[in-house]
Amino acid sequence: MKTNIGLKEKDTAAVASMLNRLLADENVLYIKVRNAHWNVEGPDFHAQHLFFETIYDELAELIDEVAERVRAIGHYAIGTMKEFLEVTQLTEMKYKKNDSQGFIKELLNDFESLIITLREDIKLAEDHGDSGTEDFLVGILEKHEKTAWMLRAHVS
Repeated sequence: MKTNIGLKEKDTAAVASMLNRLLADENVLYIKVRNAHWNVEGPDFHAQHLFFETIYDELAELIDEVAERVRAIGHYAIGTMKEFLEVTQLTEMKYKKNDSQGFIKELLNDFESLIITLREDIKLAEDHGDSGTEDFLVGILEKHEKTAWMLRAHVS
């Protein structure tokens, strides 16, 4: 059934494309945080293992919400690793060491990149008249800013 929510198809298509890129970014980030959780080593192992778990749990919820937002505006969410890797702005990384500082710095860089992009995405949603997505993205922005602050607080 066709979606009738007061937005033109061209507008929802542009917003859905942006949301699918965000979905890819969030999934790649989720995997990177899981990697840190599984492989961190050092005297701060236990605390960092739990810290990374908190982050990936929050990302798991967020990923579902982004995919559902794509569906709510009448489009399909991408859902394969191949698709995620084709559209993400993030890169995979091979770590030389599995210390918490290396993982944290890499993840902080990713969160800050997403924050900058989210500011642009909010403007895109606004330009296409999608107030619901605009508001939704502001909430994600706030969550990512808080996580970036927490990561930043760990960097020595």
